[in-house]
Amino acid sequence: MRPFLVYTASRLGLFAVTLGVLYLIGLHHALWLIVTSFAVSGIASYVLLSRQRDAVSEQISKGRRG
Repeated sequence: MRPFLVYTASRLGLFAVTLGVLYLIGLHHALWLIVTSFAVSGIASYVLLSRQRDAVSEQISKGRRG
């Protein structure tokens, strides 16, 4: 369960940081702010959180086997 929680917390943290940075650089419309933050943090998490994602997938495959 721990790798899943670490990955989820990392994704949420990355989304929050992206949201804050985009707001500070001038994106104030709520809908565009959320959509853009979701897209940017998704791409960043694909690159930055690969190790955590691998740990989650390993945990899931171990759970299915045993």
